[in-house]
Amino acid sequence: MKKIAVLASGNGSNFEALVKAVRRQKIPAEVSLMVTDCEKAYARNRAERLGVNQLFLNPKDYSHRQDFYRKLTVVLKKEKIDIVVLAGYMRILTADFVKTFKNRIINIHPAILPAFKGVDSIKRAYQYGCKVFGVTIHFVDEQIDNGPIILQGSLKINNGESLNCLESRIHKLEHKLYPQALELLVNNRLKVKGRMV
Repeated sequence: MKKIAVLASGNGSNFEALVKAVRRQKIPAEVSLMVTDCEKAYARNRAERLGVNQLFLNPKDYSHRQDFYRKLTVVLKKEKIDIVVLAGYMRILTADFVKTFKNRIINIHPAILPAFKGVDSIKRAYQYGCKVFGVTIHFVDEQIDNGPIILQGSLKINNGESLNCLESRIHKLEHKLYPQALELLVNNRLKVKGRMV
């Protein structure tokens, strides 16, 4: 059974959706660790409630970003982690970390990549006047929101729909697609060739 670590910085709703999907036996794996870089992240409360081991690693305890990720690598290797899942994780990974877990780190982004990379993508797409919104799950490489795409889903904005309503619908789509992508990875059903998956 493959062991999964989730990295989160905030609310952790995708983390909870993944844990519940695994426990419904839809995914033959175990979410064995949740790591956060934010002491007050609500994801920590979710981990405690769900009975998942959690660890707070304070970036301020490390003088260099590389040192922080070296420590994180040591922790994940000690726990024999097979797959790293980013769920609202707001830190940029180092190239060495990505190389260590090559094609075993996945991320979810609330936009149809390659459009609207980076933060506040839903708000930026909404303000831009996009008619179609979506979600992308992708492998992580050394660049931001750039790795090979595993799955994408889309939805149309309703006339007069508020940003809050749209965000809520995007999150529901995330909670549906992320477990599907994880299941494909866990079951070795994904092959990466260049940008193609």
